[in-house]
Amino acid sequence: MKINDAGRIGAIQQYRKSQGSGLDKAGKPQAKDEVQISPQAKELHGTQYAERSDRIESLKKAVSTGTYHVEANKIAEKLLPYIY
Repeated sequence: MKINDAGRIGAIQQYRKSQGSGLDKAGKPQAKDEVQISPQAKELHGTQYAERSDRIESLKKAVSTGTYHVEANKIAEKLLPYIY
C-alpha cells in the first residue's frame, strides 16, 4: 500500500534550498515578508477591544459585589449533551 507520493519530496527540498542561508545569489540579505495593517482595521480592532474591556469590567464588578446572577437552567442545558 502506497501512502505518500515520493515525487512530492523533491519540491520541498527545492524550497528548503532556496531558503538556505537567507542570502540571495549576489550575497545580499533577502527581503523579509511584511504585513501592513490599515488604519481602518486598527480602528476596528480598538473599538472591539474597548467594548470587550467594558464588558469584562462590568462582569468583574458584578462578581465582586455579589450581584452576578448565574442561570442554572442555561448551564444545565449546555452540559446535558456531554452527559448523555
